[in-house]
Amino acid sequence: MVIVDQATIESFMHTQVACWNSGDKNGFFNAYQEIAPSGLQIEYVGNPKGDGWPILEGMWSEQRPKITIEEVALIVTGNEAVAHNRNSVNGTDLVIETIEHYLFDDKGAMQVRYFIQQPGE
Repeated sequence: MVIVDQATIESFMHTQVACWNSGDKNGFFNAYQEIAPSGLQIEYVGNPKGDGWPILEGMWSEQRPKITIEEVALIVTGNEAVAHNRNSVNGTDLVIETIEHYLFDDKGAMQVRYFIQQPGE
């Protein structure tokens, strides 16, 4: 059983963003592995959900160099978290708003759903 109380979830949420912004790949992936040792599913809403580890790896390699994240809001209730993040495209005025839903279970698995508003929408 994995304990995912409010403090643990909040720490994970802030840690992943801090590691992303600082380019700390080991810290980023360690944060996910610690909170979801039994599995990770990721869904970009509108697309099928899939195994989160290769999706996360692809996100890191393709988007990390281009994006800086600003945490706008975080709400944690029970074993769920919702974050509003502002993703600035480095070197431009473009901003991509996301609403991210995280569901943690007591068996050490996590599901993430990304709602993405593209620039100009």
